[in-house]
Amino acid sequence: MHRRHHPRRTGRMLPALVGGVFALAFYPSEVSASGPKAPSTQRAEPWLGKVTVAAEAPALVAAAKKTEAAAARTAALPGGADQIKWWSTGGAAYRWNEIVLEEMQEAFIVLPMAARQLALYHAAIDDAVAGARGHNAGLTAGAKAQTASEHAAAAAAASAMLAHFFPARGDHFAGRADEAVRARRVSGVDTAASVAIGEAIGRKVAAAAIERAKTDGGDAKWTGTVPEGAGRWKGSNPIAPMAATWKPWVLASPSELRPPAPPAVDSDQVKSALAELRSFQRTPKSNHRAVYWEVHGGARAHILWNEIARMKLMEYGMGESDGARVLAALNIALADAGVACWDAKYAFWYIRPPQLDAELKSLFPPPNHPSYPAAHGCFSTAAAAVLAGIFTRDRERILALGKEAAEARVWAGIHYRFDIDVGQEIGRKVGEKVLLRAFGVRAL
Repeated sequence: MHRRHHPRRTGRMLPALVGGVFALAFYPSEVSASGPKAPSTQRAEPWLGKVTVAAEAPALVAAAKKTEAAAARTAALPGGADQIKWWSTGGAAYRWNEIVLEEMQEAFIVLPMAARQLALYHAAIDDAVAGARGHNAGLTAGAKAQTASEHAAAAAAASAMLAHFFPARGDHFAGRADEAVRARRVSGVDTAASVAIGEAIGRKVAAAAIERAKTDGGDAKWTGTVPEGAGRWKGSNPIAPMAATWKPWVLASPSELRPPAPPAVDSDQVKSALAELRSFQRTPKSNHRAVYWEVHGGARAHILWNEIARMKLMEYGMGESDGARVLAALNIALADAGVACWDAKYAFWYIRPPQLDAELKSLFPPPNHPSYPAAHGCFSTAAAAVLAGIFTRDRERILALGKEAAEARVWAGIHYRFDIDVGQEIGRKVGEKVLLRAFGVRAL
């Protein structure tokens, strides 16, 4: 299959929003009308651990001056001014988000693994950018020649992570990183020395992220069996059972947010939930919205929320200052919401509505994993909570979008009402924790 070597901008519009909006309020002193207050240059706690190149900086500067790496890196780019503008758009993390999403779609990496990889990737980029800023903030007046390029740090971290996820494409990603750095050199924004120091920071951060990836449980293989009995999900080859054991980012453990057990299948609560599904009058509009969220399900929900984040970063003019952190927060929220959701799914193995009531016809087949809680309730609510807490002018619109993602699973007949209620609660709690960790925002 032909692979794109030059990424393209996507222009998908936000869908029409329906459904209610849940409230998420913030202390006024912490969030302005346009978004959160600018975070400190260096977070108190990096995602992956503190990285410094202060000791190596003088040698890196000397080597850069000696070789001036410029013969190649200040040569004209094949794309000329257009390519320089492309790489200059949106800040250090913006284009790398676009690139990784295209690679993931090509490789067909789906949730929850996609969220795990995006979290590792954007934590590395965010820490690399923050590391470059922290390095620069700590320089004395006489050491300004030792500044670090944020863009070079991001490019080194991103290309190393991409090579880790897609090793057969490692040379391609190294070439993209070199292209990104050359765009900065040709335009005169970065020097050979600032690039060298930035790249050193990015490589160190990526090494820490790759080390985490080796120990977070993401490569564990499931050797269990599907339990049998009344009220149990029926099927084979369930999707990603081991995601319930992956190492989370902001949760103390995968089970920290585990909800109470779902109701017994012969309970009044289940009877009421089934009655709602049986009596729901499907319309062309409800079917359209349900199918929309099925399309933006496990294979594309992460794509949609990242595209919304990039669009809002541009609208709010936050790309250069906070883009790396916003994208890290979004994807870490998706990752931890997935871990918490899967922990509950495979703790209870709860039966799907069409499996419990053979006369109930769903709009399309349910995903191949247990019913409780609803994955869209977890993933999309967590994403919406984070983005609504950052892009506050659009808070209600973003929260409504997350709400619709959850409600659409009831419209399709594949989830009980209590599935989506519990999923949204998990998503909200994860979003609040991520906002606090990433931006110091206290969600009420």
